[in-house]
Amino acid sequence: MLFEHKNEELFTLNRSDAEQPLSSYALFSFELDGAEWPSVEHYYQAMKFEDEVHREKIRQASSAEEAAKLGKSRKPKRRKDWKKTSTVVMTRGTYIKCRTHPDIAEQLLDTGELRIAELSGYDYFWGSGRDMRGKNNFGKVLMGVRDKLRSEREQGA
Repeated sequence: MLFEHKNEELFTLNRSDAEQPLSSYALFSFELDGAEWPSVEHYYQAMKFEDEVHREKIRQASSAEEAAKLGKSRKPKRRKDWKKTSTVVMTRGTYIKCRTHPDIAEQLLDTGELRIAELSGYDYFWGSGRDMRGKNNFGKVLMGVRDKLRSEREQGA
């Protein structure tokens, strides 16, 4: 069915909405891999490259939008394993952001069991696309992090 989720209650967001704390563009810093990252988007975009100078340029970008722009560069070349590791990188950054900022973790946990959908009319990988038939990988990342946080809470971590 084309719109199989039509009547399903969803928690929706846009990954590039810097005002939404769960967004990868939201400026909530965290430390990971030996550096302080201004946003998940900065971390994600920098990890596309092995070139340390380019990574640092992305890390120091003035905004997540600027980091994303620098991350779209084809010079230097992207990591050879990027297609296989991109979702893992996004998950790590999102999880560490939530662990660093308990209020954001709470917001994510407060979504309960709702399916989370990243609304992007053009992104069929991270988002659900204009027809909700995209892969919605960012929504899946958030739901996976939510499950991990919930499990840790139940185990008293």
